[in-house]
Amino acid sequence: MTHLNLIQGRSPYIKLFLWHVFIIILSNYAVQIPFEAGPVTTTWGAFTYPFIFITTDLTVRLYGPKEARKVIFLAMIPALIGSYVVGTLFEQGAFRGPDALCDFSLFVFRIALASLSAYIVGQIMDITVFSRLRRLKTWWVAPSCSSVIGNLVDTLVFFAVAFYHSPDPFMAAHWVEIALVDYAVKIMACLMLLVPIYGLLLALIAKFVFKRPLNTLNCA
Repeated sequence: MTHLNLIQGRSPYIKLFLWHVFIIILSNYAVQIPFEAGPVTTTWGAFTYPFIFITTDLTVRLYGPKEARKVIFLAMIPALIGSYVVGTLFEQGAFRGPDALCDFSLFVFRIALASLSAYIVGQIMDITVFSRLRRLKTWWVAPSCSSVIGNLVDTLVFFAVAFYHSPDPFMAAHWVEIALVDYAVKIMACLMLLVPIYGLLLALIAKFVFKRPLNTLNCA
């Protein structure tokens, strides 16, 4: 295999790795910014993190659970470091300048650590559920069920680790409420928007890349 072919062969994994790292960092920044939607409080992170689960499900469908786990474990440490740096520079949505990195932020570190814990547990749960259901002929069952269960585990782990007795008084007082709303928003986003997008992408890949029917994309 030539060097060019080796690079091309690794290209999908590199893109998936970068996408996972980007979404985790973005979500850990966005979760610091709560907002009120009518009578409830949620965070902007609820709208970004579900993209990770759909990306993982697509990876499992096309390359199998083993390769999906590789992407997850490769992304964890860069995502943890990146989340802490970006979260410290933009703590609670305000730019604090490079000098902020000189002072350790327990608030941001807990968010980054919670994200790492939730990411590993949630993604492994998502892969496990999706792998068991992906051979069903009805393509939407696997991503829907894995997103519902994976997001539930991820949300509970993340908010408990990040905000239980948090140094931020608002998040410490409202983390349970925010977690429940956050989960509800994630599920609505997944089922109403991201799962249909997943189906469209899968159909396009089946037709133009693998050149075979959608229901045959059940990679081991």
